[in-house]
Amino acid sequence: MPDSPYTDLDRPPLSQAALTRALIRPGGLWKQLTVMDATGSTNADLAGLARDGAPEGTVLVAEHQLTGRGRLGRTWTLPARSGLTFSMLLRPAVPVARQGWLTLLVAVAAASALRRLAAVDVRVKWPNDLLVDDRKLAGILAERVEDGIVVGMGLNVSVRAEELPVATATSLAIEGAECADRDPLLRAVLREIETHYREWTGAGGDVDACGLRAAYLASSATVGRRVRVELPGDRLLEGTATGVDGSGHLLVRAGGVEHTLSVGDVVHVRAR
Repeated sequence: MPDSPYTDLDRPPLSQAALTRALIRPGGLWKQLTVMDATGSTNADLAGLARDGAPEGTVLVAEHQLTGRGRLGRTWTLPARSGLTFSMLLRPAVPVARQGWLTLLVAVAAASALRRLAAVDVRVKWPNDLLVDDRKLAGILAERVEDGIVVGMGLNVSVRAEELPVATATSLAIEGAECADRDPLLRAVLREIETHYREWTGAGGDVDACGLRAAYLASSATVGRRVRVELPGDRLLEGTATGVDGSGHLLVRAGGVEHTLSVGDVVHVRAR
């Protein structure tokens, strides 16, 4: 895995005005976008705004996130302006039982945008990671806040090998991406999310009617793989991931029985 050729000179600040002009339009999903120099957590900040009545489509972007969190309370921090750290407020008008797909939708949309713009083979690990060859490129965290859902993403863009938050991570620059400019990357990701979100909500959350399940399976690094799932209560389940159900739960076949998992830390088991 080569070191990144990028330097701090390749980490210009984002322009709130330029992003606003590009992404916010009448009738569009995105209603307001704010770029902050630094904050503890964009998810926590946006949750507070949601409680105060912020509209759906509010986006917060941090140039430097100081106390970012992933699933299971893990930390996720990057050097300033070396990644994209942002959160979105969404209020999907779909049945609650189907809202578990929102995190998967964001992952599929982001992976699609990155494959197209950066020309890197980005894949989705259930439920919320973006991978390149099983190395973590991005993490996604969704949190329910009253009548809305805050979805945050941390994406490694120009991070060098020695700056990675964990040894099993990677960045677009390390992977030789054709584009490691955060402005067009953020535009592409948010536009792709809007397209998938409109289709999904328009279908009432039916992932087959809108094509989301098919898109997820085509992007999945997990389905079809041998997996070991760490479950609550220090339990382990090892088997083959066979699919994702209508609620976004992972299906794993083990010992001739298909298990439906709503939570769990998935490890991809490499073939011996």
